[in-house]
Amino acid sequence: MVRATIGDVAARAGVSKSTVSQYLNKRYQHMGAETRAKIEEAIKALDYQPNVLARGLKQKRTSTVGVIVANFMHRLSTEICRGIEDYCQEQDINVILCNSDEDGEKEKKYAEMLQAKQVDGMILLPTGKNGSLYKKLSRHGHPILFMDRRVESVKADTIVVNNRESVYEAVSHLKERGHRRIALATAPLTISTRLERTEGFRKAMDDFGLTYSSSIINAEISALRGRFGKLFGGPEPPTALIAGNDLVLLEALAFVKERGLRVPEDLALVAFDNIPFAHLLTPTLTTINQPSLEMGRKAAERIISRIRSEEDLPPEEYVFKCELAVRQSSEMKRVTD
Repeated sequence: MVRATIGDVAARAGVSKSTVSQYLNKRYQHMGAETRAKIEEAIKALDYQPNVLARGLKQKRTSTVGVIVANFMHRLSTEICRGIEDYCQEQDINVILCNSDEDGEKEKKYAEMLQAKQVDGMILLPTGKNGSLYKKLSRHGHPILFMDRRVESVKADTIVVNNRESVYEAVSHLKERGHRRIALATAPLTISTRLERTEGFRKAMDDFGLTYSSSIINAEISALRGRFGKLFGGPEPPTALIAGNDLVLLEALAFVKERGLRVPEDLALVAFDNIPFAHLLTPTLTTINQPSLEMGRKAAERIISRIRSEEDLPPEEYVFKCELAVRQSSEMKRVTD
């Protein structure tokens, strides 16, 4: 079957090919409603499909943005991608989503694939394991943006949340409820978010005069339950736990169930991340919520602005504020030990 061409559409509509091209690019300023209707009818009748690749080569753009996510299993990542996709759709920009699984080699392969497909820009939730790759992308003038995680060695647009302040607020909340033995659990300190949350925890504990030398766990998800066992097996187990993200929370909940602990009577819980079922648990769960949809939209807006700008825009960092949603899992007042 022979595909219809832009010339076929022009002939059927009785207009020039340049007029059809203007229509396809949504440049309607000097085009009457009757002309637009004729072109639209011709496109439908001929089942015309624009050659996106050819248009991209001509315009030196592909109207496509690549997104590399470190782990799709995180609710935060899913919501950020939704925000990116929503905004890009409004702007007629296509999105290619990739999942690196926190694997540096996989991330590198995806970045190379996206470059080969000549995407106009990339949004990365970086693994933090490809410093030379990030520098190469930036050095070659390829529009990139880092989401959720900072890459200090590369000057690029970055969107993050106030991790330190948010954990500090959570510790303050738990202290006000009478807790003195507070623990923090995160995955390994290989990315900025976990480092910043741990730093915020240490500062809060220092400022409030609380001991924490053995109450910080930074371990692989698969090792967390074993580490919880050691932490809670001591003579003075924590009375409150802050879970560094949703995957850490799931391990904490499994441990709580195995040990028969009561929340919040035996252990108060706070989770950092957007937990969609937080209000459905019994007791309901206190969370540190991130404005992930807004972050995703801002990332898409910024990368598209950079792509379309004729100027070399200086890199900017956007820091979004989190919200501590206090619920039953940490609300009970505790008698000081």
